[in-house]
Amino acid sequence: MSTFRFAAKVEDVKEGEILALIINETPVALTRLNGEIRAFGDICTHDDGPLAEGHIEDRCVVCPRHGAKFDLFTGKPTFPAVAPIPIYKVEVQGDEVWVSLGD
Repeated sequence: MSTFRFAAKVEDVKEGEILALIINETPVALTRLNGEIRAFGDICTHDDGPLAEGHIEDRCVVCPRHGAKFDLFTGKPTFPAVAPIPIYKVEVQGDEVWVSLGD
């Protein structure tokens, strides 16, 4: 069973913007994509840089360092990254966003 942890207030997660945070010592980023809040690992698997410094393009987060893209639904990368990023489960409870790291 997944444990959900408080991540942010719903109003703090803006459409097309990235909110970086730490949940249980894990770098996590949140964004709103077509009204749906998505949570993903905030570390690029290509060079360990923060994805929250990148931008959202279509349904992907784009790494600011070398342009690798990661699908926000599957975590699947494009070159130069080859390993996916984690995608976390999100629950919205009232005006709060809760995220499960899968633990």
